[in-house]
Formats: sequence, structure tokens, C-alpha cells
Amino acid sequence: MAIQVETNKDGQKTYTVYCDGIDNRGKRVQLRRRGVKTEREAKAVEFELKRQIANQKDQAPCYTWDEWFAICLERMRVELKPSTIIEYVGKNTHWIEPFFKGKLLKDITPQDVHEVVYNPEFDVTWYTRRGTLRRITRIFQMAMEDGLITANPSLRVRVKVPESRKAVLNRNEVDKLLLEAKRVEHRFYEVWVLAVMTGMRSGELYALKWDDICFEQRVIWVHWSWTSKNGFGTTKSARYRVVPISDELDHFLKEVKLRGASRDGYVLPRMNEWTRGNQAQVIKDFCIGIGITPIRFHDLRATFITQMLAKGVSLAHVMAIVGHAEIKTTQGYLRLAGLDLKGATEALGITLPRPGEAKVFKLRSEVW
Repeated sequence: MAIQVETNKDGQKTYTVYCDGIDNRGKRVQLRRRGVKTEREAKAVEFELKRQIANQKDQAPCYTWDEWFAICLERMRVELKPSTIIEYVGKNTHWIEPFFKGKLLKDITPQDVHEVVYNPEFDVTWYTRRGTLRRITRIFQMAMEDGLITANPSLRVRVKVPESRKAVLNRNEVDKLLLEAKRVEHRFYEVWVLAVMTGMRSGELYALKWDDICFEQRVIWVHWSWTSKNGFGTTKSARYRVVPISDELDHFLKEVKLRGASRDGYVLPRMNEWTRGNQAQVIKDFCIGIGITPIRFHDLRATFITQMLAKGVSLAHVMAIVGHAEIKTTQGYLRLAGLDLKGATEALGITLPRPGEAKVFKLRSEVW
């Protein structure tokens, strides 16, 4: 802070007041007032400028979308996987920022968010639009948590995604898949066996080591996963779970171990297709070739869940085995298995005529 005296060409004195400080975004600011006529007035001006800077520091900072997104990105790098960060950056750069760049967060309205999400120039799936909305919502939620805005404008926008029917194999198809894969010694046979008998995800199976299997307790400890983008890390929920080993699976695993394949401690072989993330196409092609429902690799997990529920295993047990975070996720497979409404139509009580029960009546001919 400073007050400087200046003399003009007519010999008249004026005062210039300078006031330095830090604003609410941590940036240095300087306020200046020139042409003050008296020293007393200059001191009053100095006090007023100090008050303005203090008010700026106490107020919530006003960030533009692009400024706040950069801040959020640095925070999220600590907690999110690299592939997730890449998705955030990609969607923001090509889709969101062209609409929001330079706009203050507090000035973005629900209508603005709607125009971004439903932008007709992007020919994408409803899943992509919903995913974009979720990313926008998270950025605004972080702004609310920091007190930058009082309401999240994206919460009033909805994206309804048409539900697609999941593909699963019935019991006969499971038997045929494994039988034919065994007969031709398919390179993915061991992988498919474990997938359909444990419900483990592809990445969890890829990361599975013999150290994770306890034959004495008859359990598999699932606490690692792998993706081609992120490498090895925790499971999807970041929590470990336990998968019980059945008699048949126990026998299979011991056979695999006895064969003594050198896999650096990993249970399953490393195929190039699996490492590159093409395992879904491999199983789909094989299913088509043997004449059963064409499924993706992840559908083996859905097959495991529906088969367990069909055999009467409780929702709570299935939820724990497959690692669902919410029971409503597991409940969704009841409908897929056809169990939630099973037997409901028996209440109709309608009985149709059976063969042999129908009576034949001879009509008398009348002559008119």
C-alpha cells in the first residue's frame, strides 16, 4: 500500500493511491486510484481499496469452465485410473469445451447442459450421451463442494438409455461351449471354464495367480485386476472378495496346476488376443461356429449369475461372490433369468381342452 504525491505543470498537488493484495484465487491484484486532491481523502481511499481487496479474498472465486476443469483434473489424477482421465480429457476437448469454454460456472444453466448432451452434430449412442452427462455432473458437484456454486445445473437433465437385452447361455449351451472347446483344445478353454464357474471378470482372471487360490479353504481371493490401458490394479470396486471353489472347479484347477505350465505364477495362459483386449470377439466367433447364442466374454459372468440364481442361491450370496456394490444390480439378473415373475401366470387358472376331451355333436339336418 502506498500514497504518492504528484505535482502537475500548474504546481497543483494530487495524490495517487496504490493497494496490493491477493484475491480469492490466490492471484496478486493491485488497485489504484489517481487524482485524489487531499492527503486526508487519499487515506480514506486507501482504506476503501483495502476493504475491496479483503472482500474479494473472502468471496468464493469465479472460475470459468475450462479453468475449473483443469483444477478438477489435477485432483482426479490422484484417485482415478489413467484410462478414466483420458476419457474425461477427450470428452471435454471434443464435446463439452466448445460450448462451455470461457463461461463462468455460475452462469451455466440446465439448458446449456442439455444442448451439450443432446448436441445433434454428434452421432453417438445413448450410453455415450449419458456418460458425458455424468462427467459434467461430477465437475459441477466438485464445484458445489468447494462452495463455488449453489446448485448443480446438470441435475435437471436426464438421458434415458433404451435397455438392451443381455445375452446369456442356458445350461445346455454352457455344456456345449465347454465340450466343443475341450474337444478342439481351444486356447481359451481354461479361461472360459474359470469365467463360467467363478463369475470373475476378464481382468480379474488375467491377474489371477496361484498365490490367490487356497485349496485348503477351497476359495479364490479376488483382489487384483488388469486392463490393457491401466495395467495391474485393484478390482472394479477397489475391494477384495472371496469366490468359493466347487468340487468340479477344485478338480479342474488341480489338473491345470499339475500340468506345470510355466506362466510366471499366473493361473491362466497369456494369449495375444486377450492381452490386446479382443477376447470378446474370440468367444463370439466360436459360439457362432458351434451354433449357440453369440455372446461376449463378459456375458460369461452374466451366465454364471443367472445359473446361480436359477439354482436357488440367495441374492446376498451371489452379490458377495461376484462383487456387486449394490444388491439392485444383482436383482436385475433375476429378470434376465426369468425368476422374478416365474409362475405368476398360473394364477390365471385357465385350463385348455386336452386331446380326446373334446366331444363331437351330430347336428340334426332340417329340411325347409
